[in-house]
Amino acid sequence: MSERIKVAFFDTKPYDKDFFDRTNEKYGYEIAYFPNRLDSSSMGLAAGYENICAFVNDDLNAEVITELKKNGTRLIALRSAGYNNVDLKASYGKIHIVRVPAYSPHAVAEHAVALMLSLNRKTHKAYFRTRDNNFSLNGLLGFDMNEKTVGVIGTGKIGKVTATILRGFGMNVLAFDVYPDKDFAKENNVQYTDLATLYQKSDIITLHCPLTPENVYMINAESISQMKDGVMIINTGRGKLLNTQDLIRGLKSKKIGSAGLDVYEEEGDYFFEDFSAEAISDDVLARLLSFPNVLVTSHQAFFTKEALDQIALTTLENIRKFHQEGNLPYEICYQCKNGDCPKQETGRCF
Repeated sequence: MSERIKVAFFDTKPYDKDFFDRTNEKYGYEIAYFPNRLDSSSMGLAAGYENICAFVNDDLNAEVITELKKNGTRLIALRSAGYNNVDLKASYGKIHIVRVPAYSPHAVAEHAVALMLSLNRKTHKAYFRTRDNNFSLNGLLGFDMNEKTVGVIGTGKIGKVTATILRGFGMNVLAFDVYPDKDFAKENNVQYTDLATLYQKSDIITLHCPLTPENVYMINAESISQMKDGVMIINTGRGKLLNTQDLIRGLKSKKIGSAGLDVYEEEGDYFFEDFSAEAISDDVLARLLSFPNVLVTSHQAFFTKEALDQIALTTLENIRKFHQEGNLPYEICYQCKNGDCPKQETGRCF
């Protein structure tokens, strides 16, 4: 692979460099790693790079897209599945956008289940108790997940793995998806239903759908009011699937029994960074962290060796295919997203 292929890599962490450098031994790209997030203040760093590698907290708005195009960028390779941080309309016809649609569904699904188990059996609280020589069981009561009902919203690759794991626990699985996979449901004893029924019957609700204009804040005061008292809510999808203020009100009223969040709607200001030496100025996030029945992790569900290996491989392979073949199997198509797919595959090819 020619060294003339240059990639500007934004929002770099040490683990990014480790995994991409190892995978890049096969490709030989010239990669410039920038710790800066890509936004209007840092977009000048991309000048002269045909290829940009961006992550979930990079802000690829219309201004950034226009400047990248002017400075020679032809391809933005997202090292993520999500793309709600990209102005697809601004990029259409100017810059190709590719992503990593499936790196390790097991990583995210297993983390979602880990949040459920931790919240239910309070293992995170027990850990700190025993380190203080406190071996009391008061306040650590959980419930058998066997024969309880879980609602899985979104049955793409991650949602399906989650449903399969929870069926292994003996749970009854209800599911909702705009594109239901009836063969999967039949083979795995999963029941598709409407959202209202899922809300009413589920002891645990877990979110595994992409963020679209139609489902922003789908978990809100109205939907929470339809849920069982004491419901557990898990979100490893996107922060804005859930209205955080409404979640807090539900927690305070005890309508919501617990919540496990790996994403947060304003996470870009905090997640992936170390703020241990200073106070959190985001009052909503600080309030969430004050609840004993809320477990927040910093968008780490994807963070396994297998997932990072696959992310690096797919991202660099996307770049190779763009330059050598003109073939972009994981390109995000703005036309498809807006219902005018030339291949008549609306909603399925992005």
